[in-house]
Amino acid sequence: MSDESPSSTSIADSSPAAVKYSPLHSIHEQLGATFTDFAGWMMPVRYSSDLAEHHAVRTAAGIFDISHMAEIHVRGVDAGAYLDFALAGKLSGIALAQAKYSLLLNEAGGIIDDLVTYRLADDHFLVVANAGNRFAAATALTERAVGFDVVVTDDSDDYALIAVQGPVSRAILEATAGLTDFATPLNELKYYRETVATFDGTDLIIARTGYTGEDGFELYIHVDAAAALWAALTVAGSPLGLVPAGLACRDTLRLEAGMPLYGHELNLTTFPVQAGLGRVVALSKEGDFVGRSAIEEGPDAGARVLVGLAAEGRRAGRADYLLFHGDKEVGVITSGALSPTLGHPIAMAYVDPDASEVGTELHIDVRGSRIAASVVSLPFYKREA
Repeated sequence: MSDESPSSTSIADSSPAAVKYSPLHSIHEQLGATFTDFAGWMMPVRYSSDLAEHHAVRTAAGIFDISHMAEIHVRGVDAGAYLDFALAGKLSGIALAQAKYSLLLNEAGGIIDDLVTYRLADDHFLVVANAGNRFAAATALTERAVGFDVVVTDDSDDYALIAVQGPVSRAILEATAGLTDFATPLNELKYYRETVATFDGTDLIIARTGYTGEDGFELYIHVDAAAALWAALTVAGSPLGLVPAGLACRDTLRLEAGMPLYGHELNLTTFPVQAGLGRVVALSKEGDFVGRSAIEEGPDAGARVLVGLAAEGRRAGRADYLLFHGDKEVGVITSGALSPTLGHPIAMAYVDPDASEVGTELHIDVRGSRIAASVVSLPFYKREA
């Protein structure tokens, strides 16, 4: 820690404004994508059908444009100690090229954002935040830098982010023309690790991370080179079954994998332990961190907890549908869908603790009719190793 004031960030000129477009937008238009407004970005929601794109990711691979995500760099000799204070996890303890899922908490123990942090050097980390929380995350990270010798910069506008997800994703990257100079060969790159490489002379970061429950990679590259990279990946991947995939199938994929979505399973009043993320908070680390005292005190007695639900039939519960145990209202669904992979309805929901035990029989209120559902363990789907 230093007595020097932190350097300022670039967030002053990054206030929410008009709809933003991905550097790959024209490609999506050529592919016939349907678009949706997501956190101020006009992003592809589907190209063909949600079901076809979902199954392609489970059986071969899908290519996603997730350039709306936020990239925030933290540089400086105090970077590790600073992140230990700013985030719930112990980031100073991760190895070079390692990634870690963590939480940005408020003083009350609620979740400002869930994010992934990569250690690019001893004194350099890359924090990736959700698009809808870009400004909240950048602001909080900047405010927490006071007293630390670090520089926090929101460089989101410089990056495009392309995800290739699915069982043949590694083969696709290895066959992509122009993708060379891997610091770590992809066959040696472990899950939640990253490597640097080049694409036609442009540096990029390739991380073995994702949000689909499948093996896969996320490629961070300058916006100027994004279209050429997307095209090269598509040429290499098409013979292997790669298809463009939109945000709709991304949502069913992450739901099957039991991954929380900010704004659904996580929000400013959710304690990590309620969402099954208690392990993400490193209470054993030395020193204070934002939210520690509230986390140590814990949520109120009787606070609802996140569970998985499975049902039979074809009618799925959706977000905000209420749950009943007998005549008593015991919870509310946060995400739900008819699982394309499993073939039956699944959902995540917050329920009263006495209704959270696996095997508990509940009922979903679907517009006035009741559908039986059982509490099950998460995730719903787990890929074979």
